[in-house]
Amino acid sequence: MQEVIMSTDMTIQRKLEILTDAAKYDVACTSSGVDRKGKRGMIGNAAACGICHSFAADGRCISLLKILFTNECIFDCKYCINRSSNDVPRASFTPDEVCRLTIEFYKRNYIEGLFLSSGILKSPSFTMELIYETIRKLREEYHFNGYIHVKAIPGADKDIIEKTGFLADRMSINLELPTAEGLKNLAPHKTRKTILTPMRQIQTGITANKNELMLYRHAPQFVPAGQSTQMIVGATPENDFQLISVAEALYNNYSLKRVFYSAFVAVNKDKMLLDTPNGPMLLREHRLYQADWLLRFYGFNASELLNEQRPNFNVLLDPKADWAVRHLEYFPVEVNKADYNTLLRVPGIGVRSARRIIAARRSMQLGFDELKRLGVVLKRAAYFITCKGKMMYPIRIEENSITNHLIYDDRKKLLDISGGNEFRQMSLFEDYNVNVPPTIEEKKSIVFGEM
Repeated sequence: MQEVIMSTDMTIQRKLEILTDAAKYDVACTSSGVDRKGKRGMIGNAAACGICHSFAADGRCISLLKILFTNECIFDCKYCINRSSNDVPRASFTPDEVCRLTIEFYKRNYIEGLFLSSGILKSPSFTMELIYETIRKLREEYHFNGYIHVKAIPGADKDIIEKTGFLADRMSINLELPTAEGLKNLAPHKTRKTILTPMRQIQTGITANKNELMLYRHAPQFVPAGQSTQMIVGATPENDFQLISVAEALYNNYSLKRVFYSAFVAVNKDKMLLDTPNGPMLLREHRLYQADWLLRFYGFNASELLNEQRPNFNVLLDPKADWAVRHLEYFPVEVNKADYNTLLRVPGIGVRSARRIIAARRSMQLGFDELKRLGVVLKRAAYFITCKGKMMYPIRIEENSITNHLIYDDRKKLLDISGGNEFRQMSLFEDYNVNVPPTIEEKKSIVFGEM
């Protein structure tokens, strides 16, 4: 029998333990994405980059009070710890308990905002109504003016989603799995239609609200920080090309702010789930985040990074460096002449350093010392650029040679690669099955997007 703990049976501390632990697989490493100044009579504000961040040992970003309203659930998704058939402790907050927790944590400077998700209690609309009531109380009765990220419940009544959107800063609806077949096999209660319908509703509402704000400056804002989604990586056999192609389509068709990738953690035993004997594929997750930055800010398309013949990212190189060594016909690039978009394709030159280069060379010819001061990572960029017609080192412009130089020493040791062309012994089609940890530099790249 399941251990069902209702509001009268336990302390709020015990509920917090259960419902924060139940929420840890829901990824939300965003900063606020919205500017809102403090108001008289209210508590807190929200700044575009104002949420305090801390980083877990595996590189995940922790910034919000992240809880489930309830881990009770009528659904039986095979990958979920809170599935209805699991024998786990259950708990549910009341709206006032969530409000009090948020305010008390905020007053102690532990958090700058709230991330609220939920299992499905009775029905999607019933659960969404409870979430709405919680956010309404937090805004109107507890006068909380800080950042709030709410998970919209697929299948909930559209009117409840709409009125919640006028109170939340960001909303998200988890796509969960990249293909309809994956959903059918692992989450039969969910469909692409029930997920994409509210996603389209939120997109349409954001667009209409922006038009209204152009006419009426003081109109209430609808989801001002935009919407996001999450995909589980490794629970089903989709390759990286399929994953980033789905992400690209979501950015283009639904105007999403972020797609989050969550390495599958085998919390349940089920024959329909892929076996992950070595734990979650954290490096694969990192590669997808790195590629995601390339799609959003570096001008890359999914089909440039991968294709059906080369469907998975290389564990040895980040996606930008891997693209560069496979397209050496574009290099070396002369930094004193190349345009902004060309500079963005050079490994080691990020968005900020590319802008600095464009600005600095208006008044001087740049050398390697100047590039280092501008933030260029020369240990990667040196193989792909020239300054005043010269390369930093005498390097052969040849794929095997440059790749061997780019692979970090710790990664070589971990994979027992001694040098030469031995990195070629491992097929790129098998790379993502090698479970190696991400380096410190790779962890930084998925947070700040500088590659």
